[in-house]
Amino acid sequence: MFDRPANGTEVVLVGLDFGEAGHAESLEEIQQLAASAGLRTRALVRGRRDRPDPALFAGKGKVQEVAQALAASGAGLAIFNHELSPVQERNLERSLGCRVVDRVSLILDIFAQRARSHEGKLQVELAQLEHLSTRLIRGWTHLERQKGGIGLRGPGETQLETDRRLLGKRVKVLREKLARVRSQRAVQRRARSRANLMAVSLVGYTNAGKSTLFNRMTRAGVYAADQLFATLDTTTRRVHTAAGAGIVLSDTVGFIRRLPHTLVAAFRATLEETIHADLLLHVVDASSGDREAQITAVNQVLTEIGADAIPQVLVLNKIDRTPIPARVEREEYGRISRIWASAQSGQGIDFIRLALDEYAAAAAAPAELKSPAAA
Repeated sequence: MFDRPANGTEVVLVGLDFGEAGHAESLEEIQQLAASAGLRTRALVRGRRDRPDPALFAGKGKVQEVAQALAASGAGLAIFNHELSPVQERNLERSLGCRVVDRVSLILDIFAQRARSHEGKLQVELAQLEHLSTRLIRGWTHLERQKGGIGLRGPGETQLETDRRLLGKRVKVLREKLARVRSQRAVQRRARSRANLMAVSLVGYTNAGKSTLFNRMTRAGVYAADQLFATLDTTTRRVHTAAGAGIVLSDTVGFIRRLPHTLVAAFRATLEETIHADLLLHVVDASSGDREAQITAVNQVLTEIGADAIPQVLVLNKIDRTPIPARVEREEYGRISRIWASAQSGQGIDFIRLALDEYAAAAAAPAELKSPAAA
């Protein structure tokens, strides 16, 4: 987690428009991210630029505006809705006289707060250390303070070199531990395969309602809240359907636009439940005006992790917030491709169970009886 100053819950947000699509939604998202991290936004500084400034990301005039907003609000933290280079972050801190955090660091902070399982904590720490490795020039010395400086430093090593060596060792340990987690998950998947259980994973944008749907389908009681990244740890449970098909459902971490690559890499062990799934239930917030962009962002991450070829059923969730009724849409081969439902009210949940039954039946059918879509 980033170091919070004494008044570190008071923040000024900075969002610059570089002419990219979805800028307004991105600004709304950074405010939600800040709230999810337990921060109070005192001001939002906006601006337009053709391209980022190499030294300060924003222009000198805009940096001065941020400084004025910090002074007027009494905030002790500036958060940029962008990914800053180490040089930009360092220069901004010198100019503003306060801690500066970028979008990646904010998401990592939220993940650090949310991680509950041993595996989740390992994954978050690995992502944090890999992100911090590019920022060592600021002084990453907490490991030395923990273990004591005497006897740790090699011949002729500077403090920065010591920090890098210690960080490298810790990263190696974390990767070895996560490799064991991946091995354990592989054993579990093989056991499910031998039991002829169809593996289904819930995927979707953060706060689309995946955990609420998971609880509705499995009665699992996992934590669900109306906040970004409420769920980090994967949970798998058996699903009971009308046809009695053997199905296990996994709830996974939500995705977000511009999801840090360090997080995707660190959460590989968790995301393998998605990579090896037989079917994906892609949960979408039907009440969001930004849902198409969110669908695209999720599909981009699925492509990045190699899960883009897995069959998908789109679940348009939260219809209780819209005038849309529960219904299904089928594709050209007659398979259910879209479902309008509400995990909160229970509308359309039977349609989801029907889809799972149909896909399970198709998977169990002899190859010569399968449709081209199932083959």
